[in-house]
Formats: sequence, structure tokens, C-alpha cells
Amino acid sequence: MSETELHNKFMRIAIRLSEQNVSKALGGPFGAVIVKDNKIIARSANKVTLKNDPTAHAEVSAIRLACRKLKTFDLSGCVIYTSCEPCPMCLSAIYWAQIDSIYYANTKKDAANIGFNDSFIYDEIAMSKDKRKIAMHQIMNREAKSAFELWEHSAMKTNY
Repeated sequence: MSETELHNKFMRIAIRLSEQNVSKALGGPFGAVIVKDNKIIARSANKVTLKNDPTAHAEVSAIRLACRKLKTFDLSGCVIYTSCEPCPMCLSAIYWAQIDSIYYANTKKDAANIGFNDSFIYDEIAMSKDKRKIAMHQIMNREAKSAFELWEHSAMKTNY
């Protein structure tokens, strides 16, 4: 099987997950598949409404499953196939998981056209803290630094 055929195969699975999620009334039209060495490690559809969890997007749910299966928080060497361009949260999770590459089908504009518009989050991140919609208040910085100091000198410290 050619590289293009493999990419298409895994993307078709992500798309099928997104379609099944809607047709079975389980959640939003999003699916994701994580692959390592051309083998599926994890797959998930969007589970936000099913689990009452706003972070249970398809990509984040698939990342959680892949990490459990591989017993690691580092998904280097993995590729994610997602039925839609990742939202800001999912994109961040993909970076934190150190996934090597992203293949997506629908665009964020396609998602916005059906009511999944994340542009306001990108706008909020770019704003100064005092202009954001959700108020941010820093308190107890000195007290909180103790945990950072403990971490900095900890023998069990694991960089991630």
C-alpha cells in the first residue's frame, strides 16, 4: 500500500467515526485516529455531550486512549488523523503529546459554517489579559512558587 493510500485509509476511519457519532446521536461530527508504525493505536469520536465533558473532543479523547495504551505521555512517532482541523485546545494537546504530524479533512472554516466557530478563542489568546472576556486575577504567587521550587530540585522530576 502506498503512503497516500495509507493516509487515506486512516482518514477514512476518522471520517467514519465522525459520521457514526452523528448518526447514532452520540455527539458532534468529529473523529480522530492515532497511528504509530502504520498501526492504529487509538481512535475516538467527539464525546463532549455524551460525557458532559467540554474537553472530550475526538483528538483529546484519542490522545488519552493512546497514552494509556502505550503507557506514556510522549506520543513521538505517532501521527493523528482527524476529520476536522483541530481547535485551539486540541492543537495544544497534540503539541503537548509531541505527535509528529497532523492530517485533517474539514477546515476550521468548514466547522465554523456549521456552528463550531473557535476564532474567538484565537482572538482571546492574542489579547492582553485585562481585555479578555473571562477575567484573570493572579493571587498568592509567592506561596505557589514553593511547589515550583520543590519540582526544580526533585529527584523524581520528569521533563515533558
